[in-house]
This record gives sequence, structure tokens and C-alpha cells, in this order.
Amino acid sequence: MSKSLTRVILISSALFLTSACSLVYDKHVQWQTVKPETFPVLYATGFAPISLQKSTHETQRMLMAIKASKIAAYAELAEQVYGQQVSGKVIMADLLIEDQQLMASVQGIIRGAKVVKSYPVGDVYTTELLLDFEDVYNIYQANQNRKEITDITHF
Repeated sequence: MSKSLTRVILISSALFLTSACSLVYDKHVQWQTVKPETFPVLYATGFAPISLQKSTHETQRMLMAIKASKIAAYAELAEQVYGQQVSGKVIMADLLIEDQQLMASVQGIIRGAKVVKSYPVGDVYTTELLLDFEDVYNIYQANQNRKEITDITHF
């Protein structure tokens, strides 16, 4: 009985020691950052009417139009980067269209855009933006590292 007990202990300890050398736990992964070969550059233009801004002061209407045209340009950039979500709804009764609705929305975060020009054209204020994706890439690299595996060493 002592030989069989010794044999069981030896076999179980050999199994335990070999299972401790698992490849899942004993490896080192080395990463390298991946940089794209080319970067696109996007342009957007926003417009806002000066006279329709809700203020009695001309200077304040101009400042409000400047801000509104900049926001409109950013919305156009977001459409180019993220796309636009379009949803439609048609209600029919007796095979006749009673109501038809179409809605569009855009949502996203734009980082790294630069104002190229901001100027009035008649009663409309215009803002032109530029978004260079190389700048966007550098901003995201500073915040989160995109990596790829360069080497795996198993112990």
C-alpha cells in the first residue's frame, strides 16, 4: 500500500509540475506602434446669416454668426468622418400615403481641426475648417497606443 501511495504522489506531483509550465501564462509579448502610410485631409465650410441672429446689437449678431458658422463647419466635418444617420417613416392608409417623415442626425467628436478662414460674405458669415488626419493620429497616439505584436518569447 505504501508503494501505491508513493506512486500516486509521484504521478500527481509530476502532472502538477508539468501543468505549471503552461504556454498561456509564461510568455512575453513585445508591441510596436503601427503608423498608416497616408493620411487624408478633409475640408468643411459652415455658413450662418448675420441679420437673423437674435440680438439687437449688430456686433453681438456678428459674434453669434461667427460661432454659428464654426459649429456648422464642425457638423459638416463630423458628417464626413462618421457619416450621417438617416431614418425615414411612411404611414399609409387605404394604400395612400398619409404621413412621411425623414430625419437625419450626426454625432461624433472632432479633434485636431483648424480654422483656415473666417470671414463675412454679404449678410452671411463663413468659416472654413481643415482636418488633417495626421494631426488626429498624433493626438490619439498621445492618448492611447495602437500596437502590433513584434515578438513573443515563451519561457
